[in-house]
Amino acid sequence: MTEIRGERRAAALPLAVAGLVLSLFPIVYLHVASVGELSPISHTISDYIFVAHGSGLLAVTALSLAAASAVLLAVLVRRGLPRRGPVTVLMGLWVGGLTVAAVFPTDPTGTPTSFSGAVHRYAGAVMFASLPLAGWLISRRFISSTAVRRFSVAAGLTSCAFMVSHVTLSYEGAVLLGLFERVLFLMLYGLLFALAAAVGREARS
Repeated sequence: MTEIRGERRAAALPLAVAGLVLSLFPIVYLHVASVGELSPISHTISDYIFVAHGSGLLAVTALSLAAASAVLLAVLVRRGLPRRGPVTVLMGLWVGGLTVAAVFPTDPTGTPTSFSGAVHRYAGAVMFASLPLAGWLISRRFISSTAVRRFSVAAGLTSCAFMVSHVTLSYEGAVLLGLFERVLFLMLYGLLFALAAAVGREARS
């Protein structure tokens, strides 16, 4: 029984990494397929639901990312992270925010905010604030990793810029909302991959 549990633990981390990699394929495809239709500078990633097959592909990305993050959280808990601590809560908010944002789509640009659009927006705010803070706490209290700490700080700063860009930031008339969100997602993916790598190193040491 102990050997079976050990094998499950060993398989969990690669499963989380596989989920992170899988989540990248649909969103990369949507970026390529929508060239000339949506602007990566001004349109958010959520706007891809309005292109062909965008709703399903975006859901695959969001749910795969949420599942991978949940598995990574489970690995951290098995490694000693407190089940009821702030990191677990923050990671849970990240996973929950991704799931809710996938279920409640955004509104088309320029239209009044619907109930679904409002839920999507607030879910996004929660998840974008939660993961950088969770990464920072993990790097300070649980796993000593310079990469996790740096990605957490970068993601936190970019998250603030993304929030501000909703109302103020533009360049030569172009709203920079999409640009900041894409940079933010790059930082968040970097944080999750760095966290998985750090956990793997500690497991082997």
